[in-house]
Amino acid sequence: MPGAPSPRAKNGLPKRLLPGAFLLLAMVLWLVWSSQEAAGDPTLQQLYQQQKSGVWVEFDAAVVRLLADDNHGSRHQKMIVKKGQQTVLIAHNIDLAPRVPAQAGDRLLIRGEYEWNEQGGVVHWTHHDPQNRHAGGWIEWAGKKFK
Repeated sequence: MPGAPSPRAKNGLPKRLLPGAFLLLAMVLWLVWSSQEAAGDPTLQQLYQQQKSGVWVEFDAAVVRLLADDNHGSRHQKMIVKKGQQTVLIAHNIDLAPRVPAQAGDRLLIRGEYEWNEQGGVVHWTHHDPQNRHAGGWIEWAGKKFK
């Protein structure tokens, strides 16, 4: 009916504005989240480009290739993973943590310390710290954390 007020939702907004309000809220939340990501933790690609080392990272990646274990000193399971366009070597200490049964193509969630090198960098400390100097890292595969 012309001139009649539009029905209102419980929050006082006209019902016809609710879908737009939800869309606007979603856009604002996305902008806040993306700006925090850009201003917060650096990406692997940024760390590589800036030649940074000693930075704790947490990221998801796909296994590109499994490498032979490094058996000199502490034994390490080695694999190449890819996040976006950046590849990085994972060196997971299997004297301190269980081996991750991942295969090429598997997705991993990784927490460890990034060290720069010309090949893309290496992430190590993907296990607990036996001396409790820091929180330590882990690799999550198929919902299970290996630390």
